[in-house]
Amino acid sequence: MTTTSPSDVRPDPPHSPSPSSDDRSLAEFGYHQELHRSLGRYASFAAGFSFISVLTTVFQFFAFGYSFGGPVFFWAWPAVLLGQLLVAACFAELAARYPISGAIYQWSSRLSTPTFGWFAGWIMVIGQVVVVAAAALALQMVLPAIWSGFQLVGTDSAPTSADGAANAAVLGVLLLVLTTLVNVVDNRVMSLINRVGVTAEIIGAVLIIVLLLTHSERTPSITFHTEGIPQNGLFGALLIGSFTAAYVMIGFDSAGEMSEETHNPRRTAPRTILTALGAAGLLGGLIVLAGLLAAPSLTDGHLGVDGLSYVLTSSLGDGVGKLLLADVVVAIAVATLAIQTAACRMLFSMARDGQLPFAARLARVNPRTGMPTAPALVVGTLAAALLLLNFASPEAFLAIGTTCIVMLYLAYAMVTGPLLVRRVKGEFTASGTDETGARLFSLGRWGTPVNALALLYGLLMTVNLAWPRATVYDPAGGHWYFQWFTVLFLAATLAAGVSWRALRRRTPA
Repeated sequence: MTTTSPSDVRPDPPHSPSPSSDDRSLAEFGYHQELHRSLGRYASFAAGFSFISVLTTVFQFFAFGYSFGGPVFFWAWPAVLLGQLLVAACFAELAARYPISGAIYQWSSRLSTPTFGWFAGWIMVIGQVVVVAAAALALQMVLPAIWSGFQLVGTDSAPTSADGAANAAVLGVLLLVLTTLVNVVDNRVMSLINRVGVTAEIIGAVLIIVLLLTHSERTPSITFHTEGIPQNGLFGALLIGSFTAAYVMIGFDSAGEMSEETHNPRRTAPRTILTALGAAGLLGGLIVLAGLLAAPSLTDGHLGVDGLSYVLTSSLGDGVGKLLLADVVVAIAVATLAIQTAACRMLFSMARDGQLPFAARLARVNPRTGMPTAPALVVGTLAAALLLLNFASPEAFLAIGTTCIVMLYLAYAMVTGPLLVRRVKGEFTASGTDETGARLFSLGRWGTPVNALALLYGLLMTVNLAWPRATVYDPAGGHWYFQWFTVLFLAATLAAGVSWRALRRRTPA
């Protein structure tokens, strides 16, 4: 097992006989096959789609977007989708050339320097842990709406209330116990749950769109109405409203994370990265639009607090509405599982290169299950610890959600940035073939402009998301640490990384 950083890896002979072209491709990068390669094209698509999970994320953040932007917040959706498609196109090129677990870390390290790549991976894996916690919190938006008995703490189910925030943490921890168990069982079990869950989510999303559109109360022209947002102005409303779309459309790189478990990854991963984002973006946008059109009222205050759960149960009736909400619960569970899996692969990849504390333990793969057990336990435990912040204040709900988006956007920029430098220097080649002999996925002459726009978009959105707006992060006042939570958390992440690397250099091998 190699203990060097990816940029220092040279093609070595396989450590063991490689019967397939997939295994030989991995050996070219100095690694041998340890994870079980059992995922096909749909499973690869499911990995990216379930991380994005439109039902989880749209239901979780719709109320927030509407409360700040009103109906016009819908138009932030296509803008964010376009920006993320630019990023995804760059990632598709890299997935074809570097089909290795720990995608962001591996790509950044090989495009820039080992140190820069390490920080990209470090920020990404910490961000993924926060995303796991944020996804688990989404249960609070749905379960109490299905049955009041799911409100285990207090009586107020609103996630912005003290009772709702505490209950969200309890439900989230219970979910994390289940997803951690699945992540240590077997990758075939994990893949089966993922595929079934994604299929149910897609069917549910289509049903929600169709049923809400058939219960429309108004026309799409409502999305141009700007009443009710004078405190932010139209531009400010769109900037804050973009949080919803930004939170939804992350994680499409998960298809790349699962490359070492995917058949024909050079051909499969690029396509599933793009199709997962495209499908999620289309379905999510239609759900937001359908919710705005079918809501019984745009002014009674329910949309800004209860969000889409209120629209489903009030427009479609308790029976159909709660049945669809049950499908959303499945989507949330599968999304949490998929995000935790992606974080596990990132930890495994960095540990395999000896780049993390307790690397030997984190890099160990159970030969029977094909799963790295220790990373699953670490991610589950850390995510559960983050959920405890919800007991401190309801504002933690939003702080956790926004922080994870910023972390991932920054990590993405730490890939698209070095990639753009390589393109400008003429050092990024489009040559090579995939497992079928076809040319690798390439943007061709559009590579440089697409890459430049992807980087610019990513940096601007990172600043927008991290900006410490008091009206957003500390509306009640008195919690300055929540207003600055994202900035402080990112600073602490970087400080911890710098400290560990400095300690590692001083510690004798």
